[in-house]
Amino acid sequence: MKDSLASTARGTSLIEVLVTVLIVSFGLLGLAGLQQRLQLSEMESYQRVQALVLLDDMASRIAVNRGDAEEYITTGGPLGAGMTCPTDPATRPEIDAAEWCQALQGAAELTSTSDKVGAMLGGRGCVESLPDDEYMITVAWQGLSPVSAPPASVECGRGDYDEDGSECSNDRCRRVVTTIVRIASLSGSS
Repeated sequence: MKDSLASTARGTSLIEVLVTVLIVSFGLLGLAGLQQRLQLSEMESYQRVQALVLLDDMASRIAVNRGDAEEYITTGGPLGAGMTCPTDPATRPEIDAAEWCQALQGAAELTSTSDKVGAMLGGRGCVESLPDDEYMITVAWQGLSPVSAPPASVECGRGDYDEDGSECSNDRCRRVVTTIVRIASLSGSS
């Protein structure tokens, strides 16, 4: 009788161990999924910070050179990824556009093989003229996962990040940040 009681106790202990291992396994899988989401969120945050730095950079350049603000408009399409940056710039706006284009392409950090990696994925920038001496500056980039598309009024990078047949269609992976620079008239009336 003692032997059958000891054998039953050993079997119960084994079942308890198996249930514990199963619960711990599910917990570890949950932690792995959480870690993956955290890394994705961290990269999205890093890209947004880079975009905001570049947005502020161009806004400052236009504000400092307010007399030539009209020359900053990107009429030939966005600057940055996949584009050829202006070469042989002569005027201050041309120099600023060339430097901003290089920064959007990631020239701030280079690998050992001189690949540009210091900006967002597919970073592009646009400067548009608005009424009343206002200029809208936009930085667009490739997000890592689909979300809702940016507002239809923001043209910069529209359609450049679509992948047919994937989750990223209809601009759902395009990220944008914008700001408006107002150029006030400094002439006084007497």
